[in-house]
Amino acid sequence: MTVTKRFIAGAVCPKCAAMDKVVMYVEGDKQFRECVSCGFKDEMRLSYPGRELDTRVNRSREEREGQVQPVKIIEP
Repeated sequence: MTVTKRFIAGAVCPKCAAMDKVVMYVEGDKQFRECVSCGFKDEMRLSYPGRELDTRVNRSREEREGQVQPVKIIEP
């Protein structure tokens, strides 16, 4: 079985600091990165965030309007 390796554009090797020399490939259910310059190799462990942060873009109109508070102007 051949493993397809793909270069990661702009990636910098953590060992030798060479740019554009890091490839990514999959073996089984694990992802690896490897530097073709110095031979550095490690498993890529990606952790996904628990949930998306609340922003005005991902909330419904009702949720946004429920949080509106009027501004009171105080005369000097």
